[in-house]
Amino acid sequence: MAAVAIYSIATLTFTDASAAFASPLIADMIQPVPAQTSEDAVSSDLDVPVETLADADTDPLQIDTQNAAPPLKAESLTQLVAMHDHPAQIDEETRCLAGAVYFESKGETLNGQLAVAKVVIARRDSGRFANSLCGVVYQPSQFSFVRGGKMPAIPTSSRSWSEAVAIAQIALNDAWESPVEGALFFHARHVSPGWRMQRLAAVDNHIFYR
Repeated sequence: MAAVAIYSIATLTFTDASAAFASPLIADMIQPVPAQTSEDAVSSDLDVPVETLADADTDPLQIDTQNAAPPLKAESLTQLVAMHDHPAQIDEETRCLAGAVYFESKGETLNGQLAVAKVVIARRDSGRFANSLCGVVYQPSQFSFVRGGKMPAIPTSSRSWSEAVAIAQIALNDAWESPVEGALFFHARHVSPGWRMQRLAAVDNHIFYR
């Protein structure tokens, strides 16, 4: 289901990496270059035009994001997520994006989940990684939750999955702005890789760079 909202910039502040804390719900690292092979490597974000998903008239499993209903208007990201219905079926690209959101930021705030979604979309459109969302998610040695080229089973009846799907749809429609626009890499707060990149923001358990 498509959704477009009035933009409202999330008020998230830059924080010092020394204030980092650990969380078992997120991967520890993102590798700064695709060639790295660290088992703990993960990815990050960039602001780009949304690719239109396949037409629902030709594939009943696809969500039509171009010929959608009138834009939803919300005063907060929480409200916008609540306005999204959980579709019975979603296309594979949206499922891959929602899966990354679920495994990388489940339990974080909606702003933190949106930041992760922006990362995957940014990588797809950067020309430096795979040119599809699933390609980005399943790229070897990038997301630590991917094992043997597969994503773990997801309890699709859970609230966390419903939120992840809504966040994926919002990110695909560029319906809410994030302070990590332009980032392609991130790492967990509790590690300090010493990257020589521009730090954009710290959002929940991750610090984002480009």
